[in-house]
Amino acid sequence: MIFAAIDGMRLIKEAGLLAYPLGLCSVVAIFIIFERAFALRNAAIIPDDLADSALQGKPVSGGNYSALGRIINFVERHPGDADGAKAYARLEVMKMERGVSYLDTIYTGAPLIGLIGTVSGLLAAFSVIDPETHMPDPVQFTESVGYALAATLLGLCIAVVALVGNGYLHRRIEHHAARLDVLLERILARTTTTVKELVR
Repeated sequence: MIFAAIDGMRLIKEAGLLAYPLGLCSVVAIFIIFERAFALRNAAIIPDDLADSALQGKPVSGGNYSALGRIINFVERHPGDADGAKAYARLEVMKMERGVSYLDTIYTGAPLIGLIGTVSGLLAAFSVIDPETHMPDPVQFTESVGYALAATLLGLCIAVVALVGNGYLHRRIEHHAARLDVLLERILARTTTTVKELVR
């Protein structure tokens, strides 16, 4: 109902030059959200077959196609190096976080960019003076003030999208990180047992 009363094209036009950085912010935010959502799918981080094998203590072979597979490969190449494996797992978690921090900047900066447009628009509205009455033209003043908020509205909409996407991606990363911790402990426990048996 609210958005039906808003002329989208005029809103962008009234935002002026600030529509360009706001548009860039929106494109970057949407790209990061979709790219990370695809990169954080289960098959790319913790495939079900590898996870089940690790939990059941079955022999597993890694691969370079998933985060868990790369961790398993590292453990196989460096048996007995539990600290190294945990450090490598942290690196995999950091890879999952790549680009997400930019969403923090976008949802903080977009409303501020919009606020610049609002302030400049209000200044322009108050500068329109009727030469006869020496007062602002009521019609033009009301219209200008209404659309002086255009940039702020755009900035807030972009910030909401970035904030929601940021929260979703962080929850996905935390979920994957917790599962990787559990699976790594099982893999390390099995590897340690195997090394002890070989020593004997």
